[in-house]
Amino acid sequence: MSHRALRIGHLFPDLLNLYADRGNILTLTQRLRWRGRDVIVDEITHADTPRFGAYDLVLLGGGSDREQMLVAGYLANHRTELRHAIEDGLPLLAICGGYQLLGAYYQVPGGEKIPGLELIDMVTNYSAGQPRLIGNVAILTEEAGVVIGFENHGGRTIHQGAPLGKVIHGHGNDGVTGLEGIRYRNVWGTYIHGPLLPKNPRLADAILKTMLQYAVLTMHLIPLMTVWRKKQGARL
Repeated sequence: MSHRALRIGHLFPDLLNLYADRGNILTLTQRLRWRGRDVIVDEITHADTPRFGAYDLVLLGGGSDREQMLVAGYLANHRTELRHAIEDGLPLLAICGGYQLLGAYYQVPGGEKIPGLELIDMVTNYSAGQPRLIGNVAILTEEAGVVIGFENHGGRTIHQGAPLGKVIHGHGNDGVTGLEGIRYRNVWGTYIHGPLLPKNPRLADAILKTMLQYAVLTMHLIPLMTVWRKKQGARL
């Protein structure tokens, strides 16, 4: 089995880290290293050219409306490459503002519709007078069981695709449908942050499994308890 280093592309950590998305990167990298996998994280800023074909997973985090507008502009020139990579199975974790950017547009409180990346058939609307959807949230997912965290968004996201999960507590995409996030190919989109993955190790491992499969390294992710028992046995 190949042990080449896995590569994660962290898009615009200087702009999209409002909800401690570096914690998601740390969780993914540490859970790989515990399993003996080398991993490299490339931090991509506006001065860099993303090389989506070189990554085994990409993270697009959350930010304010201003930062989202800047990132949307930067990525507009690379969306064709990103779309092709996603259709080819590139795993992408998009959190809150990053999740909104995946659609055709997201509407800001002033009413302006900011063009998104049009990677998924999805829109995010904002209506004046509607309350923000804020608070603790829990959803039930097929791949990772119960996922918990925090949500804080004014936009209502609408899509016809498969959700990440069904809302047990909180609001989700729009506070009405009882659905939260999106799952499209190997895309994981969600409003849940806080950050997301340190609180939800089963979800982190589900994402890592798609990463390993995409990298054509293995179909199996060794349980960390098995790793720990082997290490303990070696010490005896």
